[in-house]
Amino acid sequence: MELTITNNTGKNQFETEVEGHTALVAYTLFHGGIAFMHTEVPPELEGRGIAGQLAKYVLEYARENHLKVKPYCPYINAYMKRHPEYNDLL
Repeated sequence: MELTITNNTGKNQFETEVEGHTALVAYTLFHGGIAFMHTEVPPELEGRGIAGQLAKYVLEYARENHLKVKPYCPYINAYMKRHPEYNDLL
């Protein structure tokens, strides 16, 4: 499933809408970086790989914008452990 993910800067979250439900990664910015705080996928959308696509998107966003990452969100933290190619962002 191809997702359209947007950065909602007013709410400090990356989000995507699927079938009327919003999945998101909430963040805060700090000098030179971005801290990922929370990943949320509604129960209706679970099991479709949406959280993984969001994680990849936000980490690529950090890389493209030369931001260091603080993965406070347990999901993003676990994703980074499974994908060591993002270790340079820490």
